[in-house]
Amino acid sequence: ANRVDAFVANSRYVARRIWKTYRRPARVIYPPVAIERFRPDQPRDEFYLTVSRFVPYKRVDLIVQAFAQLGRPLVVIGDGDDRAKIEAMAAPNITFLGSQSNAVVTDYMERCKAFVFAAEEDFGITPVEAQAAGAPVIAYGRGGVTETILPGKTGWFFPLQTPDSLATAVQQFETDK
Repeated sequence: ANRVDAFVANSRYVARRIWKTYRRPARVIYPPVAIERFRPDQPRDEFYLTVSRFVPYKRVDLIVQAFAQLGRPLVVIGDGDDRAKIEAMAAPNITFLGSQSNAVVTDYMERCKAFVFAAEEDFGITPVEAQAAGAPVIAYGRGGVTETILPGKTGWFFPLQTPDSLATAVQQFETDK
C-alpha cells in the first residue's frame, strides 16, 4: 500500500475508508450511470419498487418484512440464492417478478411511487437510476446513497436497518409528499 501512487474511490464514503486504513487521500470518481435511458416525467402508479440481487447484504428481506407490515403494494425485481426464503416472508401485497430486462426495470422505475433501497453500498447505482426516472428514493441512510440523495427532495432516509425503521420512513414519505 505504501508504493501506491494514487488511490481512487467510487464515493467519499469509500475515500474515508481508504483514509482510515491507509492514511492516504483518495480521488473520488463516481461510477457512470446510464441516466439518459429514463423519462422522469411519467405518471406515477401506487406501488413501491425495489430492484436487487437476493443476497444477505442487500437486505431485501428487510424491505419485504416492512411492506408486509405496512400492507402497501411492493414490486420486487431480482433473483438470487435467498429468493425462496424472502418470498416466504411476503404478504399478498408483494409481487415478485424475478430477473427482468433493462426495459422492464426502466418501465417500473418510471412508474413507481417510490424506490426502496435497504443496503449499505459503496455507491448505489439503482438509487441514482430511480432518481433519473423521477422516482423518490427511500433508503438506508448509510453509504454512498448519502452522496446522491437530497433528503426531503429526492428521497428519504431511514436510520436503522430494521423493518420498523423503514416502515416509519415510508409513512413519513407519504406524509411529506
